[in-house]
Amino acid sequence: MQNNHNGIDIRSKIWIEVGNEPVFGRGRRLLLEAIDAHGSINQAAKEVGISFRKAWSHIKTMEDRLGISLVMRRVGGRDGGGAELTKDARKFLRRFADLEEGVRELVDKKFERAFQDVLDVRRKHEQGQG
Repeated sequence: MQNNHNGIDIRSKIWIEVGNEPVFGRGRRLLLEAIDAHGSINQAAKEVGISFRKAWSHIKTMEDRLGISLVMRRVGGRDGGGAELTKDARKFLRRFADLEEGVRELVDKKFERAFQDVLDVRRKHEQGQG
């Protein structure tokens, strides 16, 4: 996450761990969103720059550690294969997005309070008063 305050960027990352092991964060969110967009694990893996094998490993790890099914695969055939997100995956993505937004709001408020003097000086400087 990146927040901009008068030309000063504040950055933070949020991820979920299970048993002290990372299970979900920005990269895996992008993978699930790409699967949703393309209907294909292979296409999604290409989009996020990983192999199909790595993408599948991430999916299985997330499902095992979170205890929910995230991706339904359709085996190829006459109509070809594919993949789609489960209702639980869509719900999880929405909740994670809400969490990220909440953290962003908190970080913004804390940053504004902690660095108000710096931001005020910067504002004056940009207005030619400093």
